[in-house]
Amino acid sequence: MLVWPAAPPPGTRLRAQLVKGAVVPIISAPMEFNEEELYIDLRSIFGHSLYLKCEGFNFAGSVKIKAATEMVEAAERDGTLTPGSILVESSSGNLGVALSMIAASKGYRFVCVTDSRCNLSTRRIMEALGARVHIITEPSAHGGFLGARLDYVRALCASDERYVWLNQHTNPNNWKSHYRRTAPAIARQFPTLDVLFVGAGTTGTLMGCARYFHTWHRPVRIIAIDSVGSITFGGPPGRRMIPGLGTSVRPAHLDESYIDEVIHVDEADTLRTCHRLARRGFLFGGSTGTVVSGAMSWLAQRDGSDLTAVALAPDFGERYLDTIYQTNWLQELYGDDVLNSLQPTAALAA
Repeated sequence: MLVWPAAPPPGTRLRAQLVKGAVVPIISAPMEFNEEELYIDLRSIFGHSLYLKCEGFNFAGSVKIKAATEMVEAAERDGTLTPGSILVESSSGNLGVALSMIAASKGYRFVCVTDSRCNLSTRRIMEALGARVHIITEPSAHGGFLGARLDYVRALCASDERYVWLNQHTNPNNWKSHYRRTAPAIARQFPTLDVLFVGAGTTGTLMGCARYFHTWHRPVRIIAIDSVGSITFGGPPGRRMIPGLGTSVRPAHLDESYIDEVIHVDEADTLRTCHRLARRGFLFGGSTGTVVSGAMSWLAQRDGSDLTAVALAPDFGERYLDTIYQTNWLQELYGDDVLNSLQPTAALAA
């Protein structure tokens, strides 16, 4: 009988295989591997205990592998996606990479519609995986860059019936992937969880986790973290240069009745938090900086010493080397002194 060195998480497609006397985890497709069980305790860096769930240990490099896999497989099951179909999706980056990877593995063509804020390295990854990347350069008058991207996808689908739009913004398998996988993984490791911090983009991750813990055996406070300038929770629109969190079109998935609080984080604080983590050896992406900044602001305003708090880190920082970790980019957009103090200012609670 083959025995795992450590039991794989439920839902994994890894299999154990005996190779020359050793038990080795084996996969046949890139989406079959995803590490769910790694957390970082940030107390030594920020002074407050916060367990950061690292979602980037997979071949897509982000949490989006879950939604992408669920949406593609659901479309295959119901016959929407068939041989000869061309996948198309609007993405600021990470979902586009995940779909590029899955499309390459399964033999589909894929078009990612993104905009000029998408990191260059992310675009290159998608192209290396065989995807075609279309870049929107002008925002819509009423829906911003996201609205313009969605308009382009609709026009593309209307032009050729081979295009299949999974539509992460309305597809229920987006949030269901986190209801089935992300939230249960947290619950297994933290049975006394008190508060969960989740970034708000399409709100798929947020709503999947919020719905799961809404009926859990103990109350969990769900804190949504958003970017200043996002209209997701009714705030005024503003400039946002860091892809990932925030929207210019209200997400269809969002149900605020499941959310206990909303924290808005200024992008300058996102940058300071990312660089503070990097100076301790942890290179994370912009969404993680936003979530950690908001979480630490919330914890600092309360006596959180007895709280079990978890936050989600959607990806790592390698794709942001030309932006949030590049001095010229920082100074041009945020001023010469943006990193003079790596202590974030107070985030804004909704």
